[in-house]
Amino acid sequence: MGKLKERIQAFVNNRWLVFVAAIWIQSCAGIGYVFGSLSPVIKRSLNYNQRQLSKLGVAKDLGDSVGFLAGSLSEILPLWGALLVGAVQNLIGYGWVWLIVTGRAPVLPLWAMCILIFVGNNGETYFNTAALVSCVQNFPKSRGPVVGILKGFAGLSGAILTQIYTMINFPDQAALIFMVAVGPAMVVVALMFIIRPVGGHRQVRPSDGLSFTFIYSVCLLLAAYLMGVMLLEDLVDVSHTLIIIFTVILFLLLVAPVVIPVKLSFSDEPKDLAVEEVLLPKPEQQEAGKSEQDEVIFSEVEDEKPKEVDLLPASERHKRIAQLQAKLCQAAAEGAVRVKRRRGPHRGEDFTLMQALIKADLWLIFFSLLLASGSGLTVIDNLGQMSQSLGYDNTHIFVSMISIWNFLGRVGGGYFSEIIVRDYAYPRPIAMAVSQLVMAVGHVFFAMGWPGAMYIGTLLIGLGYGAHWAIVPAAASELFGLKKFGALYNFLTLANPAGSLIFSGVIASSIYDREAEKQAHQHHIPPQISGSIFSGMFAVDEPLKCEGSICFFLTSMIMSGFCIIAGVLSLILVYRTKTVYANIYGKSRT
Repeated sequence: MGKLKERIQAFVNNRWLVFVAAIWIQSCAGIGYVFGSLSPVIKRSLNYNQRQLSKLGVAKDLGDSVGFLAGSLSEILPLWGALLVGAVQNLIGYGWVWLIVTGRAPVLPLWAMCILIFVGNNGETYFNTAALVSCVQNFPKSRGPVVGILKGFAGLSGAILTQIYTMINFPDQAALIFMVAVGPAMVVVALMFIIRPVGGHRQVRPSDGLSFTFIYSVCLLLAAYLMGVMLLEDLVDVSHTLIIIFTVILFLLLVAPVVIPVKLSFSDEPKDLAVEEVLLPKPEQQEAGKSEQDEVIFSEVEDEKPKEVDLLPASERHKRIAQLQAKLCQAAAEGAVRVKRRRGPHRGEDFTLMQALIKADLWLIFFSLLLASGSGLTVIDNLGQMSQSLGYDNTHIFVSMISIWNFLGRVGGGYFSEIIVRDYAYPRPIAMAVSQLVMAVGHVFFAMGWPGAMYIGTLLIGLGYGAHWAIVPAAASELFGLKKFGALYNFLTLANPAGSLIFSGVIASSIYDREAEKQAHQHHIPPQISGSIFSGMFAVDEPLKCEGSICFFLTSMIMSGFCIIAGVLSLILVYRTKTVYANIYGKSRT
């Protein structure tokens, strides 16, 4: 009996259980990705035009990304407390929107609707912060895969929620808003006490590589399965019984990763196989016991070493650095040189947010993310209108598809960027530059409106956009440390709404409404009054619609150009951080 109790306790405190619970929370946490399915319902029910709808989209993006409060509370409250706050916000925000859309509550002005959307979607920042902070601390040497998988499931949540909605078979589309309000809150409350740091760096086992392989396999199988199910439901009239079977299989795939903590906790694997995972890079660990002057001299070596040293093979480079450090120590002891004092941390050490804000590296990441992910988010928010303008009646299929490609982009971005840093000791942001060039091509497909362009554009934008959210958090933790990771991560996510405000709230909506008015004028349809909060109250006809590739041609070409600029910024960051990645990961290869 005592042995069983011990194993149950080991199961509860297993870092893989925390990881799996975080996956389940993230599987329903990406509620913002369902906005493409919610927006046509809100637009029709409240008689909004595209400009008004875009303002709701910007409010949604702000709620999704303004996570300063979530980052701060995660350092003050236990993580379950932060999760509870997020669940309450999600329930109140989207619950009230559902009451308004279904006529159970009075219609509010546009600014009040924006606040409700902001509050509802802001709950997602608490889910993301709690999941990432706990798992990055539990898996400090596997940041790329962990972040990629967690963010991947957040991106896949749109397809998962859509499939559940299809299974329940609600009589009206507004019920999707109700499900978005209630579903994530229930899951988070059920799992919130599991999400916490459990000293995961002391739980490393030789089987961890096999465990990650199993989860990657589940990810690929899940994405392929959802894609097949969505296409089948779109092309064939599937019976409701078959839809229920499809959804049950989906739940089984989501539950499958729990076999990892069960096996690790209840198997007879000897405990002495576990080793402690080092939380700090090797140079920092070796220097931890040295005097303050030695630490200053070690930092001085980084500033004074010749540039050609970084081009040498790893073993020779370390030898030359050790020789230079010995000379500096001897010279400092004899008074021959005066070593300057350090001013703040160096790359790879722990930064506070204020210390990071004065570093060019952080702003390169921020503006690169703003240009690229902002353009990707604009596509996600306007996917319903983009598909309708090209003659597609069922917008749900594209919302689900971009959710799946977003998922694969995040999982793949974490996996391949980890190969880049582990096997080649090359800066992780090079993967970000590649994803931004992929997105530039995807925007061109949307602009051209060729047959099948919606499918190809959705593929490229989903993969490229998703990859950012696996690469950026991992790179930020490598360059600026883990101590204030929550605050740094939530600052970088501000690039999302900033980009969406520019691309969706200003550029895309203005161009769409202008083209719609041109087409209405050609067909002698009086344009709907726009710009007023109460314009929908006086409108008799349906809001204006734009048809053809011209609706988003100019917008897509502009966003393609900005993605190329973002790629250039990422390449500059690659050049600036070659040394720090060589120091962090080059030593592990020797």
